[in-house]
Amino acid sequence: MTRPDKPSEINLVFDEPVQRRKAPKHLADFSPEDRRAFAEAQGLPAFRANQISNHYFTHFASDAESWTDIPIGDRARIADLLTPTLINLVRSVTCDNGMTRKDLWRLHDGVLIETVLMRYSDRTTVCISSQAGCGMDCPFCATGQAGLTRNLTAGEITAQIVAAARACALGELPGGPTRLSNIVFMGMGEPMANYNSMIRALRNITEANPNGLGISARSVTVSTVGLVNGIEKLMDESLPVTLAVSLHTPDDQLRDSLVPINSRWKVKEVLAAADAYAAKTGRRYSIEYALIRDINDQSWRADLLGRLLKNRNAHVNLIPLNPTPGSKWTASRQEDEAEFVRILESYGVPTTVRDTRGREIDGACGQLAAAENNEAATN
Repeated sequence: MTRPDKPSEINLVFDEPVQRRKAPKHLADFSPEDRRAFAEAQGLPAFRANQISNHYFTHFASDAESWTDIPIGDRARIADLLTPTLINLVRSVTCDNGMTRKDLWRLHDGVLIETVLMRYSDRTTVCISSQAGCGMDCPFCATGQAGLTRNLTAGEITAQIVAAARACALGELPGGPTRLSNIVFMGMGEPMANYNSMIRALRNITEANPNGLGISARSVTVSTVGLVNGIEKLMDESLPVTLAVSLHTPDDQLRDSLVPINSRWKVKEVLAAADAYAAKTGRRYSIEYALIRDINDQSWRADLLGRLLKNRNAHVNLIPLNPTPGSKWTASRQEDEAEFVRILESYGVPTTVRDTRGREIDGACGQLAAAENNEAATN
Protein backbone atom coordinates (compact mmCIF):
# COMPACT_ATOMS: atom_id res chain seq x y z
CA MET A 1 0.00 0.00 0.00
CA THR A 2 1.44 3.39 -0.98
CA ARG A 3 1.79 5.77 1.93
CA PRO A 4 0.17 9.14 1.23
CA ASP A 5 2.11 12.36 1.75
CA LYS A 6 1.65 14.34 4.95
CA PRO A 7 -1.14 16.71 3.82
CA SER A 8 -3.25 13.74 2.69
CA GLU A 9 -2.64 11.97 5.99
CA ILE A 10 -3.84 14.92 8.01
CA ASN A 11 -6.95 15.42 5.88
CA LEU A 12 -7.82 11.75 6.01
CA VAL A 13 -7.39 11.29 9.75
CA PHE A 14 -9.24 14.37 10.90
CA ASP A 15 -12.10 14.43 8.42
CA GLU A 16 -15.53 13.93 9.94
CA PRO A 17 -17.54 11.00 8.58
CA VAL A 18 -20.81 11.96 6.95
CA GLN A 19 -23.52 12.22 9.59
CA ARG A 20 -27.07 11.17 8.85
CA ARG A 21 -28.61 13.81 11.06
CA LYS A 22 -26.67 16.32 13.10
CA ALA A 23 -26.88 16.26 16.86
CA PRO A 24 -28.57 19.31 18.40
CA LYS A 25 -26.15 22.03 19.40
CA HIS A 26 -25.33 22.13 23.09
CA LEU A 27 -23.62 24.64 25.33
CA ALA A 28 -20.76 22.11 25.76
CA ASP A 29 -19.99 22.29 22.01
CA PHE A 30 -18.64 25.81 22.48
CA SER A 31 -15.82 27.58 24.27
CA PRO A 32 -16.82 29.70 27.28
CA GLU A 33 -16.43 32.80 25.10
CA ASP A 34 -18.64 31.42 22.33
CA ARG A 35 -21.39 30.18 24.65
CA ARG A 36 -22.68 33.72 25.10
CA ALA A 37 -23.00 34.14 21.32
CA PHE A 38 -24.72 30.75 21.15
CA ALA A 39 -27.27 31.90 23.73
CA GLU A 40 -27.92 35.10 21.80
CA ALA A 41 -28.39 33.08 18.60
CA GLN A 42 -31.20 31.25 20.43
CA GLY A 43 -32.83 34.59 21.27
CA LEU A 44 -31.64 34.59 24.88
CA PRO A 45 -29.64 37.14 26.86
CA ALA A 46 -25.92 36.31 26.72
CA PHE A 47 -25.67 36.03 30.50
CA ARG A 48 -27.95 32.99 30.44
CA ALA A 49 -25.00 31.01 29.05
CA ASN A 50 -23.01 31.80 32.19
CA GLN A 51 -25.87 30.77 34.44
CA ILE A 52 -26.52 27.48 32.64
CA SER A 53 -22.80 26.67 32.47
CA ASN A 54 -22.73 26.91 36.24
CA HIS A 55 -25.71 24.59 36.63
CA TYR A 56 -24.32 22.09 34.10
CA PHE A 57 -20.62 21.94 34.98
CA THR A 58 -20.66 22.78 38.68
CA HIS A 59 -23.88 21.16 39.92
CA PHE A 60 -24.57 18.59 37.14
CA ALA A 61 -28.16 19.81 37.39
CA SER A 62 -30.15 18.12 34.64
CA ASP A 63 -33.55 19.08 36.06
CA ALA A 64 -34.30 22.63 34.95
CA GLU A 65 -36.79 22.99 37.78
CA SER A 66 -33.82 23.25 40.16
CA TRP A 67 -32.51 26.34 38.32
CA THR A 68 -33.83 28.83 40.85
CA ASP A 69 -32.04 31.79 39.25
CA ILE A 70 -34.06 31.30 36.04
CA PRO A 71 -37.70 32.44 35.83
CA ILE A 72 -39.99 29.44 36.32
CA GLY A 73 -41.77 29.90 33.02
CA ASP A 74 -38.51 30.03 31.05
CA ARG A 75 -36.65 27.08 32.53
CA ALA A 76 -37.84 24.30 30.23
CA ARG A 77 -37.42 26.41 27.09
CA ILE A 78 -33.90 27.52 28.04
CA ALA A 79 -32.92 23.96 28.90
CA ASP A 80 -34.11 22.79 25.48
CA LEU A 81 -32.19 25.55 23.74
CA LEU A 82 -28.88 25.43 25.63
CA THR A 83 -28.68 21.92 27.12
CA PRO A 84 -30.81 19.61 24.97
CA THR A 85 -30.73 15.95 26.00
CA LEU A 86 -27.95 14.30 24.01
CA ILE A 87 -27.74 10.83 25.56
CA ASN A 88 -30.50 8.61 26.90
CA LEU A 89 -29.81 5.63 29.15
CA VAL A 90 -30.84 2.30 27.62
CA ARG A 91 -29.58 -0.01 30.36
CA SER A 92 -26.99 -0.35 33.10
CA VAL A 93 -25.24 -3.54 34.18
CA THR A 94 -23.04 -3.88 37.25
CA CYS A 95 -20.45 -6.20 38.73
CA ASP A 96 -17.73 -6.15 41.40
CA ASN A 97 -20.44 -5.71 44.05
CA GLY A 98 -21.74 -2.68 42.20
CA MET A 99 -18.39 -0.91 42.09
CA THR A 100 -18.23 -1.28 38.29
CA ARG A 101 -21.15 -0.08 36.21
CA LYS A 102 -21.45 -0.20 32.45
CA ASP A 103 -23.99 2.14 30.88
CA LEU A 104 -25.40 1.83 27.38
CA TRP A 105 -26.58 5.14 25.90
CA ARG A 106 -28.73 5.91 22.87
CA LEU A 107 -28.02 9.12 20.96
CA HIS A 108 -30.51 11.30 19.08
CA ASP A 109 -30.18 9.24 15.88
CA GLY A 110 -30.46 5.84 17.56
CA VAL A 111 -26.71 5.21 17.67
CA LEU A 112 -25.47 3.33 20.75
CA ILE A 113 -22.37 4.11 22.81
CA GLU A 114 -20.98 2.85 26.11
CA THR A 115 -19.34 4.19 29.25
CA VAL A 116 -17.90 2.35 32.24
CA LEU A 117 -17.86 3.88 35.71
CA MET A 118 -15.46 2.30 38.21
CA ARG A 119 -15.05 3.10 41.90
CA TYR A 120 -11.81 2.21 43.66
CA SER A 121 -10.64 2.88 47.18
CA ASP A 122 -8.68 5.97 46.13
CA ARG A 123 -10.43 7.22 42.99
CA THR A 124 -13.48 7.00 40.75
CA THR A 125 -12.87 6.67 37.03
CA VAL A 126 -15.10 6.85 33.98
CA CYS A 127 -14.13 5.34 30.64
CA ILE A 128 -15.89 7.23 27.83
CA SER A 129 -16.52 6.90 24.10
CA SER A 130 -15.36 9.44 21.53
CA GLN A 131 -16.96 7.85 18.47
CA ALA A 132 -19.91 5.60 17.70
CA GLY A 133 -17.99 2.58 16.52
CA CYS A 134 -14.40 2.83 15.31
CA GLY A 135 -12.71 2.96 11.93
CA MET A 136 -9.33 1.57 13.00
CA ASP A 137 -10.36 -2.02 12.16
CA CYS A 138 -8.33 -3.82 14.84
CA PRO A 139 -9.48 -7.46 14.46
CA PHE A 140 -9.46 -8.37 18.19
CA CYS A 141 -11.64 -5.38 19.19
CA ALA A 142 -15.45 -5.59 19.22
CA THR A 143 -15.80 -1.88 18.43
CA GLY A 144 -13.28 -2.03 15.60
CA GLN A 145 -15.09 -4.92 13.99
CA ALA A 146 -18.37 -3.01 14.11
CA GLY A 147 -16.85 -0.22 11.99
CA LEU A 148 -17.29 3.52 12.34
CA THR A 149 -20.81 4.95 12.38
CA ARG A 150 -19.94 8.56 13.15
CA ASN A 151 -17.95 10.93 15.31
CA LEU A 152 -19.47 12.17 18.54
CA THR A 153 -19.87 15.88 19.12
CA ALA A 154 -18.05 17.58 21.97
CA GLY A 155 -21.43 17.88 23.68
CA GLU A 156 -22.07 14.13 23.39
CA ILE A 157 -18.64 13.31 24.78
CA THR A 158 -19.03 15.81 27.62
CA ALA A 159 -22.53 14.56 28.41
CA GLN A 160 -21.08 11.14 29.27
CA ILE A 161 -18.69 12.72 31.76
CA VAL A 162 -21.33 14.95 33.34
CA ALA A 163 -23.63 11.92 33.71
CA ALA A 164 -20.82 10.05 35.49
CA ALA A 165 -20.06 13.04 37.73
CA ARG A 166 -23.77 13.31 38.60
CA ALA A 167 -23.95 9.59 39.44
CA CYS A 168 -20.95 9.98 41.74
CA ALA A 169 -22.37 13.05 43.45
CA LEU A 170 -25.73 11.33 43.99
CA GLY A 171 -24.07 8.27 45.55
CA GLU A 172 -25.27 5.83 42.92
CA LEU A 173 -22.24 3.60 43.47
CA PRO A 174 -21.75 1.70 46.75
CA GLY A 175 -20.02 3.73 49.43
CA GLY A 176 -22.08 6.89 49.15
CA PRO A 177 -21.42 10.15 47.32
CA THR A 178 -17.97 10.63 45.84
CA ARG A 179 -16.23 12.84 43.31
CA LEU A 180 -15.43 11.79 39.78
CA SER A 181 -11.65 12.03 39.76
CA ASN A 182 -10.33 10.36 36.60
CA ILE A 183 -11.40 10.21 32.97
CA VAL A 184 -10.05 7.88 30.31
CA PHE A 185 -10.74 8.18 26.58
CA MET A 186 -10.56 4.42 26.10
CA GLY A 187 -14.14 3.57 25.26
CA MET A 188 -15.57 3.22 21.78
CA GLY A 189 -13.62 4.99 19.05
CA GLU A 190 -10.22 6.50 18.30
CA PRO A 191 -10.12 9.92 20.01
CA MET A 192 -7.43 11.35 17.72
CA ALA A 193 -9.63 10.65 14.69
CA ASN A 194 -12.25 12.96 16.19
CA TYR A 195 -9.70 15.55 17.16
CA ASN A 196 -11.68 18.81 17.35
CA SER A 197 -14.48 17.32 19.45
CA MET A 198 -11.93 15.60 21.68
CA ILE A 199 -10.08 18.86 22.33
CA ARG A 200 -13.27 20.78 23.14
CA ALA A 201 -14.28 17.99 25.53
CA LEU A 202 -10.83 18.05 27.16
CA ARG A 203 -11.15 21.78 27.73
CA ASN A 204 -14.65 21.27 29.16
CA ILE A 205 -13.13 18.79 31.59
CA THR A 206 -10.19 20.91 32.66
CA GLU A 207 -11.63 24.45 32.68
CA ALA A 208 -12.36 25.64 36.22
CA ASN A 209 -15.97 25.93 37.39
CA PRO A 210 -18.26 27.34 36.19
CA ASN A 211 -16.83 27.09 32.66
CA GLY A 212 -15.88 23.44 33.01
CA LEU A 213 -15.67 20.51 35.38
CA GLY A 214 -12.44 21.63 37.03
CA ILE A 215 -10.71 18.22 36.77
CA SER A 216 -6.92 18.28 36.44
CA ALA A 217 -5.49 17.41 33.03
CA ARG A 218 -3.15 15.04 34.86
CA SER A 219 -6.20 12.96 35.81
CA VAL A 220 -7.21 12.51 32.16
CA THR A 221 -5.85 9.82 29.82
CA VAL A 222 -6.22 9.90 26.04
CA SER A 223 -5.64 6.63 24.23
CA THR A 224 -4.62 6.29 20.59
CA VAL A 225 -3.64 3.41 18.32
CA GLY A 226 -0.83 5.60 17.05
CA LEU A 227 -2.10 8.52 14.97
CA VAL A 228 1.18 10.41 14.91
CA ASN A 229 -0.26 13.64 13.54
CA GLY A 230 -2.79 13.70 16.37
CA ILE A 231 -0.07 13.20 18.98
CA GLU A 232 1.92 16.02 17.40
CA LYS A 233 -1.08 18.36 17.47
CA LEU A 234 -1.92 17.46 21.06
CA MET A 235 1.60 18.48 22.12
CA ASP A 236 0.80 22.09 21.26
CA GLU A 237 -2.52 22.31 23.13
CA SER A 238 -1.07 23.05 26.60
CA LEU A 239 -3.14 20.18 27.97
CA PRO A 240 -0.76 17.85 29.85
CA VAL A 241 -3.05 14.83 29.75
CA THR A 242 -1.57 11.36 29.96
CA LEU A 243 -0.98 9.80 26.55
CA ALA A 244 -1.68 6.08 26.17
CA VAL A 245 -0.46 4.34 23.03
CA SER A 246 -2.20 1.09 22.12
CA LEU A 247 0.86 -0.69 20.74
CA HIS A 248 -0.10 -4.37 21.25
CA THR A 249 3.09 -5.68 19.66
CA PRO A 250 6.61 -4.29 19.21
CA ASP A 251 7.19 -5.63 15.68
CA ASP A 252 5.80 -4.03 12.54
CA GLN A 253 5.04 -7.31 10.81
CA LEU A 254 2.41 -8.38 13.35
CA ARG A 255 1.26 -4.84 14.12
CA ASP A 256 0.34 -4.28 10.46
CA SER A 257 -2.43 -6.85 10.95
CA LEU A 258 -3.33 -6.25 14.62
CA VAL A 259 -3.41 -2.44 14.29
CA PRO A 260 -3.88 -1.63 10.57
CA ILE A 261 -2.98 2.07 10.97
CA ASN A 262 0.58 0.74 11.43
CA SER A 263 0.76 0.55 7.64
CA ARG A 264 0.93 4.35 7.76
CA TRP A 265 2.94 4.99 10.94
CA LYS A 266 5.36 2.29 12.00
CA VAL A 267 6.29 1.41 15.59
CA LYS A 268 9.43 3.58 15.63
CA GLU A 269 7.47 6.60 14.35
CA VAL A 270 4.76 6.13 16.97
CA LEU A 271 7.29 5.80 19.80
CA ALA A 272 9.22 8.82 18.55
CA ALA A 273 6.03 10.90 18.66
CA ALA A 274 5.25 9.61 22.16
CA ASP A 275 8.79 10.49 23.27
CA ALA A 276 8.37 14.02 21.91
CA TYR A 277 5.04 14.30 23.75
CA ALA A 278 6.68 13.20 27.01
CA ALA A 279 9.54 15.67 26.53
CA LYS A 280 7.15 18.55 25.79
CA THR A 281 4.64 17.88 28.58
CA GLY A 282 6.80 16.22 31.22
CA ARG A 283 4.26 13.39 31.34
CA ARG A 284 5.25 9.73 31.22
CA TYR A 285 3.24 7.89 28.58
CA SER A 286 1.60 4.50 28.80
CA ILE A 287 2.00 1.60 26.40
CA GLU A 288 -1.25 -0.37 26.24
CA TYR A 289 -0.64 -4.00 25.34
CA ALA A 290 -3.51 -6.48 25.07
CA LEU A 291 -2.05 -9.93 25.71
CA ILE A 292 -3.50 -12.37 23.16
CA ARG A 293 -2.77 -16.06 23.53
CA ASP A 294 -0.15 -17.36 21.08
CA ILE A 295 -0.39 -14.16 19.03
CA ASN A 296 1.65 -11.46 20.77
CA ASP A 297 2.57 -12.96 24.15
CA GLN A 298 5.78 -14.78 23.21
CA SER A 299 8.87 -14.18 25.33
CA TRP A 300 10.85 -12.92 22.35
CA ARG A 301 8.26 -10.18 21.84
CA ALA A 302 8.54 -9.23 25.51
CA ASP A 303 12.31 -9.08 25.04
CA LEU A 304 11.96 -6.86 21.96
CA LEU A 305 9.50 -4.59 23.75
CA GLY A 306 11.81 -4.33 26.75
CA ARG A 307 14.75 -3.35 24.54
CA LEU A 308 12.61 -0.75 22.77
CA LEU A 309 11.36 0.87 25.99
CA LYS A 310 14.20 0.49 28.48
CA ASN A 311 15.47 4.07 28.10
CA ARG A 312 12.14 5.72 27.47
CA ASN A 313 9.81 7.64 29.80
CA ALA A 314 7.15 4.97 29.39
CA HIS A 315 5.10 2.55 31.46
CA VAL A 316 3.60 -0.69 30.13
CA ASN A 317 0.00 -1.53 30.95
CA LEU A 318 -0.62 -5.18 30.09
CA ILE A 319 -4.27 -5.96 29.41
CA PRO A 320 -5.57 -9.52 29.71
CA LEU A 321 -7.78 -9.72 26.63
CA ASN A 322 -11.51 -9.83 27.30
CA PRO A 323 -12.60 -12.07 24.41
CA THR A 324 -15.69 -11.20 22.40
CA PRO A 325 -18.32 -13.91 21.74
CA GLY A 326 -17.34 -16.14 18.83
CA SER A 327 -13.88 -14.60 18.51
CA LYS A 328 -10.75 -16.69 17.93
CA TRP A 329 -8.81 -14.24 20.11
CA THR A 330 -8.49 -15.05 23.79
CA ALA A 331 -6.44 -14.10 26.85
CA SER A 332 -2.91 -15.34 27.45
CA ARG A 333 -2.11 -18.18 29.82
CA GLN A 334 -1.21 -16.97 33.30
CA GLU A 335 2.30 -18.41 33.04
CA ASP A 336 2.90 -16.57 29.75
CA GLU A 337 1.59 -13.34 31.26
CA ALA A 338 3.89 -13.73 34.27
CA GLU A 339 6.91 -14.38 32.03
CA PHE A 340 6.06 -11.33 29.90
CA VAL A 341 6.04 -9.17 33.04
CA ARG A 342 9.30 -10.69 34.29
CA ILE A 343 11.13 -9.96 31.05
CA LEU A 344 9.93 -6.35 30.86
CA GLU A 345 10.91 -5.73 34.46
CA SER A 346 14.34 -7.21 33.80
CA TYR A 347 14.89 -4.26 31.46
CA GLY A 348 13.77 -1.83 34.15
CA VAL A 349 10.51 -1.06 32.33
CA PRO A 350 7.70 -0.20 34.80
CA THR A 351 4.93 -2.72 34.15
CA THR A 352 1.47 -3.36 35.54
CA VAL A 353 -1.29 -5.79 34.63
CA ARG A 354 -4.64 -4.07 34.28
CA ASP A 355 -7.40 -4.94 36.71
CA THR A 356 -9.80 -7.24 34.86
CA ARG A 357 -12.92 -5.48 36.04
CA GLY A 358 -16.06 -5.89 33.99
CA ARG A 359 -15.45 -9.29 32.43
CA GLU A 360 -18.87 -10.60 33.48
CA ILE A 361 -20.69 -7.57 32.05
CA ASP A 362 -19.16 -7.68 28.55
CA GLY A 363 -16.49 -5.29 29.76
CA ALA A 364 -14.68 -4.91 26.44
CA CYS A 365 -15.75 -1.84 24.48
CA GLY A 366 -18.57 -2.44 22.04
CA GLN A 367 -19.87 -5.71 23.47
CA LEU A 368 -22.96 -4.31 25.17
CA ALA A 369 -23.87 -2.19 22.14
CA ALA A 370 -23.39 -5.18 19.85
CA ALA A 371 -25.64 -7.32 22.07
CA GLU A 372 -28.34 -4.62 22.05
CA ASN A 373 -28.18 -4.27 18.26
CA ASN A 374 -28.37 -8.05 17.81
CA GLU A 375 -31.38 -8.25 20.13
CA ALA A 376 -33.13 -5.48 18.21
CA ALA A 377 -32.42 -7.20 14.90
CA THR A 378 -34.01 -10.48 16.05
CA ASN A 379 -37.17 -8.90 17.50
